[in-house]
Amino acid sequence: MRAYKDLREFLSVLEQERQLLRIHDQVLPEPDMAAAACALTQIGEESPAIYFDKIAGFSSARVAMNVHGSWCNHALALGMDKDASMRDQFFEFVRRFQLYPGTLERVENAPWQEVVVDKDVNLYELLPLFRLNRGDGGYFIDKACTISRDLDDWNNDDVENVGIYRLQVKGRNRLGIQTVPQHDIAIHMAHAEERGEDLPVAIALGNEPIITLMGATPLLYDQLEYKMAAVMQGAPYRVVKTAKGLDIPWGSEYVLEGRVLCGRRETEGPFGEFPGYYSGCHKYPVIEIDRVSHRKDPVYDAVYVGRPWTEIDFLQAMTTSAPIFLQIKSTFPEVVAVNALYTHGLVVVVSTKIRYGGFAKYVGLRVLTTTHGLGYAKIVIVVDENVDPFDLKQVMWAMSVKVNPAGDIVTIPNLAENLLDPACSPGGIATKMIIDATTPVAPDVRGDYGEELDRPLGTDQWQTKLSGLVKEMRK
Repeated sequence: MRAYKDLREFLSVLEQERQLLRIHDQVLPEPDMAAAACALTQIGEESPAIYFDKIAGFSSARVAMNVHGSWCNHALALGMDKDASMRDQFFEFVRRFQLYPGTLERVENAPWQEVVVDKDVNLYELLPLFRLNRGDGGYFIDKACTISRDLDDWNNDDVENVGIYRLQVKGRNRLGIQTVPQHDIAIHMAHAEERGEDLPVAIALGNEPIITLMGATPLLYDQLEYKMAAVMQGAPYRVVKTAKGLDIPWGSEYVLEGRVLCGRRETEGPFGEFPGYYSGCHKYPVIEIDRVSHRKDPVYDAVYVGRPWTEIDFLQAMTTSAPIFLQIKSTFPEVVAVNALYTHGLVVVVSTKIRYGGFAKYVGLRVLTTTHGLGYAKIVIVVDENVDPFDLKQVMWAMSVKVNPAGDIVTIPNLAENLLDPACSPGGIATKMIIDATTPVAPDVRGDYGEELDRPLGTDQWQTKLSGLVKEMRK
């Protein structure tokens, strides 16, 4: 475990580990920075972060991208060895997740208070804004933590919310915020509008890596992201309270304070989204920004979003898989592991022991009722306990030989789904599917399964020995 005090410390560690590229040549905000971040995602699963410090049109802008964009960087964010396997990162993430809750460390001052702008706020001057995809409907802030509290339960820290939502810059001090009913901030906004009041919010940009991961995690409504970040980093999470009473990460680079306007909706979008398509336009709430604070020479952190895989797929990998795993395991202790890495968990693979015939389908149904499953999981594949859900070769083998579509496919029509899924019809509604790729057991006696092949004795020892020899040979 490791508690990074801010984004700058994490970037230094990435550089020491040869996981950060600094680009000192002048670049154009468009299309250079998005193109470079997109190109990094094509290099492979060990791609580094990238840092620009000479951007045409800006005198002193600094932009970091792809900070979480590889398994190496993800492992380092968790304070693990950068070569930790995907499976090891999953089980370590799960182990820490179960230590919830951690504690907060409240302090009075933070570096982001160095510069304050509370008159004539102009986001176009204060932030190095640029578009990621050619069809984006404007500038978007896409990796910030938005913090809000419930006006009906203001002093309850556990229902304070830290979430990552896309924010469209719509004017000098005006943002659009994309929220969907499954997000906790939607509950806060509903309570504020029932009272006829604006909802105070703070938007923290350029954060240390753990709170960004927690902001992307579908926690329960009464689980506070800061307390989960504390157990993930093995130390109390340091925050500073704003004058409005919202807790802000101590290490943020920028903090925007404002209000979600009561009852106001405006067209937002389009934006190139995580499914690999533009989102279209919808009516969403509006935020007015009253105050911006930032560090001297602030670092702007952005995530490239395009056709998968990109940085956002790493951001949403373990943060999606672990909560689903723990929620379904609380009902079915037979569950072994969950892989929800693909396109924000639209497809989920679950490995489980089988209690009796038909059991796998119940496991699949339980996935659909998890916090994440309600709005995202569309296809659930259930495999046996000896199939590694993170190894797609094994999953496809199970799909190939254990699935008989006549009895192993369950579809449920007209369930809620994130409207960013372009397959929805109408928007926000989809048919969901469970594929039972487990071996039938009594009383399900379908198929003609004899004894399953295992591996020769001594294979594990040979694998360890040969891996060392191959590594030595390639030095």
